Amino acid sequence: MSMKVLLVDDAAFVRMSLKKILDDAAFGFEYVEAGDGEEAIEKYKLYSPDLVIMDITMPKMDGIAAVGRIKEIDDNARIIMCSSMGYQEKVVDAITAGAKDFIIKPYEAEKVIKSVKAVLKLDKE
Repeated sequence: MSMKVLLVDDAAFVRMSLKKILDDAAFGFEYVEAGDGEEAIEKYKLYSPDLVIMDITMPKMDGIAAVGRIKEIDDNARIIMCSSMGYQEKVVDAITAGAKDFIIKPYEAEKVIKSVKAVLKLDKE
């Protein structure tokens, strides 16, 4: 059975570029997408994804608030937070809220793949 990944970003092209990186790495993931924190929580409840990759800065509800809510629903949720350069103070907030890792935009494929493997513990091969 393939793993589900919830991609959360208010920019569709960012979700697309993440999908391309993950597809190029041949993880074979299924994707669920959300455009803001509130939608992310709803999709998490519906699909219980194996991994969430979520932007911090979004309309309606930001990523940090959404991480907190998702962790309330599922304490074992595996969430990687993303943000643009210059938001380093938010990294601490994200990790405190329960994110497992953090990647900086613009995405470097290598770092995204390394983070996904570490969080999902896939680097055993």
